[in-house]
Amino acid sequence: MNALRNKVQLIGHVGNDPEIKTFDGGKKLANFTLATNESYKNDKGEKVEETQWHKLVAWGKTAEILEKYVTKGKEIAIEGKLTHRSYDDKNGEKRYITEVVVNDVLLLGK
Repeated sequence: MNALRNKVQLIGHVGNDPEIKTFDGGKKLANFTLATNESYKNDKGEKVEETQWHKLVAWGKTAEILEKYVTKGKEIAIEGKLTHRSYDDKNGEKRYITEVVVNDVLLLGK
């Protein structure tokens, strides 16, 4: 059952070109967003579409793949884990972030 702990799988469209940072030693970090869509029928029988936006980060080889092959609008599947962190903004207010740390990416579509 350990394989099922803190595991996220998403299929969606990339919301922005991945922002790539390269650190000393060549290690890369990719930051990007992913939109997932869900549709259902409401009480009146009307189709309703909802879009959820997810903040994603990837390191190393995964970030290199994203940098080379992924652009805004591309459909991808990812697998990773949820993480939570906080920081103090420039006004000294505590901010909280939930993001998915991507372990694997699969390029879909065209």
